[in-house]
Amino acid sequence: MPGAGTTSCFGMRWGVLHAGIDLAADAGTPIHAAGAGTVVGAGWLYTGYGISVVIDHGNGYLTHYAHQSKVAVQAGQKVVAGQLIGYEGSTGDSTGPHLHFEVHQGLWNQIDPAPWMRARGVNLGC
Repeated sequence: MPGAGTTSCFGMRWGVLHAGIDLAADAGTPIHAAGAGTVVGAGWLYTGYGISVVIDHGNGYLTHYAHQSKVAVQAGQKVVAGQLIGYEGSTGDSTGPHLHFEVHQGLWNQIDPAPWMRARGVNLGC
């Protein structure tokens, strides 16, 4: 996301695992897919995450983009890296506009997104 600043990295925070990276930007800032894949969920998906998009990238990897104001894709849609998938927001358990970005190896096995993104040429600042 152009203009986004990293506000929280993956790891323990206040005694619990913060399972993603938070990227703050103005509400309405476009959010783009981290890689090619198939959208497996779009909308209000999980408690606390607000409006979200989940993309299956194959080989067991999924990315989760939470707290959006609205989505620009639908379940079953194929996306390419860099494609618009939604807009920055503050839905769900959120204290201000930001993207909560997770990478999963399997459905609920969250891994640190920073190395996964570095392998794709993107430094998230963590």
